[in-house]
Amino acid sequence: MTIDKRVATPAEAVADIASGSSIAVGGFGISGIPQLLIEALLEKGSDNLSVVSNNCGVDDFGLGILLAAKRIRKMTSSYVGENKEFERQFLGGELELELTPQGTLADKLRAGGSGIAAFYTQTGVGTQVAEGGLPRIYNADGTVKVASPKKHTEFFDFHGEKKEFVLEEAITTDFALLHALKGDTHGNLIFHKSARNFSPLAAMAGRVTIAQVEELVPAGELDPDSIHLPGIFVHRIVEVGKDIEKRIERRTVREA
Repeated sequence: MTIDKRVATPAEAVADIASGSSIAVGGFGISGIPQLLIEALLEKGSDNLSVVSNNCGVDDFGLGILLAAKRIRKMTSSYVGENKEFERQFLGGELELELTPQGTLADKLRAGGSGIAAFYTQTGVGTQVAEGGLPRIYNADGTVKVASPKKHTEFFDFHGEKKEFVLEEAITTDFALLHALKGDTHGNLIFHKSARNFSPLAAMAGRVTIAQVEELVPAGELDPDSIHLPGIFVHRIVEVGKDIEKRIERRTVREA
């Protein structure tokens, strides 16, 4: 790995993401998503992708454009409610879904990046998350083809009580894609407010992490105390400028 991690274009940044790759993608809804990297991956043509992200964007933006082009084989997500094509493909048996509680998804990514193979959590105990049976793949006729398996549970002394916990395995991926407000040539990143969300965790889980940044500065210019993700987790960085398209999923306004 070189110290200077700059690449010239989003296309160059994603050039080695092959069909069949697994990818963790930062962002929440369409906030803080690596849109230009996603577009470059669409243009590259890689398919049969297994994607880990909080959601799958919307029908014509974010990961939704990969979904519409039938490039995604499996989604591991927490929320899938804003994408009609996602619903159509999942219920029609064209897409596999591993639905995961949001906090658990965050910790599965964090564990993967921290070298922790699995962990116990109370989230999901007593539900289909732990007991199995959540549909993962449907048949075309609407029946369940593949359901989630039963997970191991264990009782532990916790705050003076015996409580049940479910074992969750960590997530690691071949690649991670993320968007940051600012970065330096060593890969240190600063995210903008809520756009920080899942991005540092996705970066940790990816074997090769690629970041698009609005502003790229020389190494040493960022205040160390302001850095949200250290460059050790980032392998490639591409500057995309501040004029990129940013959308709001649901604009809510009131009369003045």
